[in-house]
Parts: sequence; C-alpha cells; structure tokens
Amino acid sequence: MQRYFNDTTTICGEDARHITRVMRQAVGDEIIVVMQGVAQVCEITAIGEDVEVQPTGRTIPSPEMPVEVTIACGLPKGDKLELIAQKGTELGMHTLLPFEAKRSIVKWDAKKGGKKTERLQKIAKEAAEQSHRTHIPAVQNPVSFKQLLAEVSKYDMVFIADEEEAKLTERVSFKQVLQATEAKTMLFVFGPEGGIAREEAEALRAAGAQTMSLGPRILRAETAPLYALAALSYELE
Repeated sequence: MQRYFNDTTTICGEDARHITRVMRQAVGDEIIVVMQGVAQVCEITAIGEDVEVQPTGRTIPSPEMPVEVTIACGLPKGDKLELIAQKGTELGMHTLLPFEAKRSIVKWDAKKGGKKTERLQKIAKEAAEQSHRTHIPAVQNPVSFKQLLAEVSKYDMVFIADEEEAKLTERVSFKQVLQATEAKTMLFVFGPEGGIAREEAEALRAAGAQTMSLGPRILRAETAPLYALAALSYELE
C-alpha cells in the first residue's frame, strides 16, 4: 500500500498527482498517510486537483529506531551526500547535518545551497515513503565546524568515526559502547574524503565526544555512516 506524508486529510501538489496519475487510485481505494508521526490507513473519498482522504481508524506500527540518530558528514565530493541522504533514511537516520570540515574539498555555494538542500530533503522524503518510515529525516543546511561543536552538548552521546582508531591493534568496539548506554539521542560525526583532521577530532573529544571504532578497515566517506547505522540497528533492533 502506497505511503504518503501529510498532516491533514487533504493531499495536494505532487503527492496528489502521484496518487491520481501514477498510482491511478480511485475513490474507495486505501492508502497509508502518515499524520503527526502516525501511519494511518485512509480511504480516498474524493479526487480532483487535490485528493481527500478519511482515516479508517486502522494504524500501522512505527518502524522507527529506539534512538534518534543525527549523521554529521564533512562535505564530500560529487553526489555522495545524496547517497547518504537516501540510504541513511532507509537505515533509520533521524537528521542529516553536513558540515564544512577542514579536509572538505567541496565548498558549499551559498547562492545555490538552498536548492541543494531542497533536493536532499526531497530524496529523504521519497526514501522515507519507500522504506515505510513515520519520520522524514530533516536535512540541515551545512554548518561550520565551530557550529557543529556547539551542537555536541545537545546529545546524550556523540561518536567520532576516526580512521586512526581503525589502525590500532587494541580498540573498544562500537558494540561494547552501545551495550553500556541508554542514550536516546546520538550524534555520529564522519569526515569527508581523508577523514577527520587531528585538531577536529581533539576538539570533539574535548567537547565530550568519544571515538567510534567501525572495524579494522578504512571505509569511504559515504560508506561509514551507513555501516554505523546498520550496526546500530543490528544491536538495538
């Protein structure tokens, strides 16, 4: 059953066109509409330029993670941020927070940045519908590293994915850390290509973050966030 995010019983715009032109739904058909975070089975009651629906009283259990995870990514090259937005949403990410890392080659164009963020948000919405989420991850505009540091205190736990940690012969596994916490909000910080700079890692640790070991192999900038989300899901769900 097709899923849409809408906070009222009137579905407008692109979603309404998708219902009528792509899915070719008719009055009396049922769809799932997520309203205020609850997935409700609704019956289509009228179709025009907009689509009117009526909740049937049946709901779908929430598939959301037991913790809210924000993925902070140093701006990567190419379309890697789009991949993280899409796959991160499928894997349970709550928020995507890009930041300008010291080793980021990409520079965010302030004039075009708004359109890029809108595109990433649209990708997250479509991925949330496809993966039957009840929450669309919020895609934030990129922040400076200084601004990222100011966010650390807002989370129960903050982890840094540091490739230097992967080179150690003795390290605390991510699993061991997760088993010892009851955190409800987490911030995962990942560097761009080349990883987190030493001074950035030290500043994050001084602010209360801890290193997250994702195994002995060095992962790409777009792979590490997905690996961490999958590991978290495996351990908690």
